[in-house]
Amino acid sequence: MQTPLPSGFGPATTAADVIAGVDLTGKLAIVTGGYSGIGVETVRALRGAGAHVIVPARDAGKARDALAGIDAEILPMDLAAPASIDAFAEQVLARNRALHILINNAGVMACPLERDARGYERQFATNHLGHFQLAVRLWPALLRANGARVVALSSRGHRYAAVDVDDPHFHKRDYDRWIAYGQSKTATSLLAVGVDVRGKADGIRAFAVHPGAIVTPLVRHLTNEELRGFDALDENDQPVVDIARGMKSPQQGAATSVWAATSRQLDGRGAIYLEDCDIAPVVTETAAGPQDTLHAAGVRPYAIDPVAAEKLWALSEVQTGARLQG
Repeated sequence: MQTPLPSGFGPATTAADVIAGVDLTGKLAIVTGGYSGIGVETVRALRGAGAHVIVPARDAGKARDALAGIDAEILPMDLAAPASIDAFAEQVLARNRALHILINNAGVMACPLERDARGYERQFATNHLGHFQLAVRLWPALLRANGARVVALSSRGHRYAAVDVDDPHFHKRDYDRWIAYGQSKTATSLLAVGVDVRGKADGIRAFAVHPGAIVTPLVRHLTNEELRGFDALDENDQPVVDIARGMKSPQQGAATSVWAATSRQLDGRGAIYLEDCDIAPVVTETAAGPQDTLHAAGVRPYAIDPVAAEKLWALSEVQTGARLQG
């Protein structure tokens, strides 16, 4: 399954290109992080195709400002607060509607070591565990769709860290912000594998997505000097868009998420990793850090490994208390 199609799209494709001709009237979509960066463009595309889009938001005022002119619904939720995730899911489930698209787009990157009240490291807790809990809690609504898609935003950063299931929160090893980020993005990819295994018999298919290298608020923990070191900013400290090097605009960055959520080309498929609006190839090269992964295409085998996905799923159940019923 992890073989390029090809799809006919590419790295320069935008979300508007992908959604052209797609009718999502009557469909319900949820986009976490839908009020920042590529999330806004993802919401814009889905809403423009007729979907009702719910954006969970920790800061409702910021969300309203970011989504001005886009008719999306905003509901409170904080991925770092388990009770908030449960409350959001209960609010959605109470409507007895089918959930056709769940895009786990929100995330944090390369932040200093921070722990939540449970002692969980912030990047793993937010990027993976929060989205794991959300998907499990929303499972009844996904089942109602009789053909739902779950899209998990991963990253090429997965290529420099597998998940350490024995010490995911850096209690026994020294904290490295990039290893922590890479681990969380591998976990995000493996979540798509775990969801697909459990959901495909009921029409729930899941995909991991690398959106591209885009300068958005996700880079808030990096200095301009660091970003220039990645050639991500020009001499005027403006974001660089260079398709040849995988540097995209937010509109281009949202394209693969939208393609994963809506493309008929992916019917009958799942548990695969996507980039540039196509299925990514498998690669075996190791990577030492961010500079080595920025422009390197493909997915490492451990990020789509069903055995690793099952180990992670079991760990995630224990650490969140969220389990599928039945």
